[in-house]
Amino acid sequence: MELLKIVIVSIGSIVVLFLLTKLMGDREMSELGLFDYINSITIGSIAAEMATSLEGDFLKPLTAMVVYALASFLISYATCKSIGLRRFFEGHTILLYQNGQLYEKNLLRAKIDINEFQSMCRSSGYFDLEEIYMAILETNGKLSIIPSSKHRPVTPSDLNLNPQQNSILANVIIDGKIFKKNLKSTGNDERWLEKQLSAHGVKDIREVILANYDMNSNKLNIYLKIHEKTKEDLFE
Repeated sequence: MELLKIVIVSIGSIVVLFLLTKLMGDREMSELGLFDYINSITIGSIAAEMATSLEGDFLKPLTAMVVYALASFLISYATCKSIGLRRFFEGHTILLYQNGQLYEKNLLRAKIDINEFQSMCRSSGYFDLEEIYMAILETNGKLSIIPSSKHRPVTPSDLNLNPQQNSILANVIIDGKIFKKNLKSTGNDERWLEKQLSAHGVKDIREVILANYDMNSNKLNIYLKIHEKTKEDLFE
């Protein structure tokens, strides 16, 4: 009976956690502010305690979870409305590097040493600080980098080019199933789709794991299921 109770309460805590997480928002962990991060850990700890507690009233930890989630939601809403509250709860961006100058006091304020700063730059693809014009630590802990003008990637505007704007690819087949609404939004019908599949030598639509439509080129990209396992390890 105790194991059954743990299973039932655990499932209930998972459902509640999911609903509360949707209430607080869909941001990734790396995008959470300090308050949201601490709040998430606290709610998770309460949920774990509720799931494994064999004695006592599970409504008490459940109530605590709801209170923490509501507090997080209200603060998130308030920070959207007030710049002052936003800066108080989320903090400020910190300038760490600009035009060949490292700001030591700002590095100390951010609790980042020079080796960690270089590691963060390398993770962003910059192994030489001379390639960087400005590096800013965001409130979520990520490093935003503006490359120096001579090291930034060339853009079409630099070459006086005006390329066609890319658009999203509409998935019309996934796992052998036709998504009729998506197909209709492309301006085509199932008869057109059948002709495209036939032109690519596809006899059984169930063998198509993915097919998407490129609106710019009026092209259907088809990916078939490969039933064989790859034996090579390309990264060994």
